[in-house]
Amino acid sequence: MNKSSRHLAIKQIIAQRPIASQEELCDALGKAGFEVTQATLSRDLKELGIARINAPEGPRYVLHHQSEERRLQSVISYEVERIDANEVMVIIRTLPGRAPGVASFIDSLQHRDILGTLAGDDTVLVTPSSTKKIRNVLQYIKDALIARAA
Repeated sequence: MNKSSRHLAIKQIIAQRPIASQEELCDALGKAGFEVTQATLSRDLKELGIARINAPEGPRYVLHHQSEERRLQSVISYEVERIDANEVMVIIRTLPGRAPGVASFIDSLQHRDILGTLAGDDTVLVTPSSTKKIRNVLQYIKDALIARAA
């Protein structure tokens, strides 16, 4: 089993039930067919942006959504070729086959001024909640998609 499969399994386990320790996560991964050392698991948690928090029900691991967004942003920024707008909509041109992923990323940001997206193969249509918000939406999208995360 490769690293990306293991990372996916870690995220799924943490999303499905509270995990309080690396030992508990290691056991859960073992049951899922992934034998990992504590050192490997520790590196995986760091790479995935997973942190241990103190919740009311006790300590547990959670995926930090901002770090996940930064990782996605760095990938998606390379898929966008051009962003244009008129007085009613924003159009994003992407590499072939990449528009659905870009649209999904924009939708996941849940910006109050974006009514929705529609994706083709290499084009995303972004509809603002109001035509008066087009400038704000255009700038927000440029900031979210073009800024190459370090």
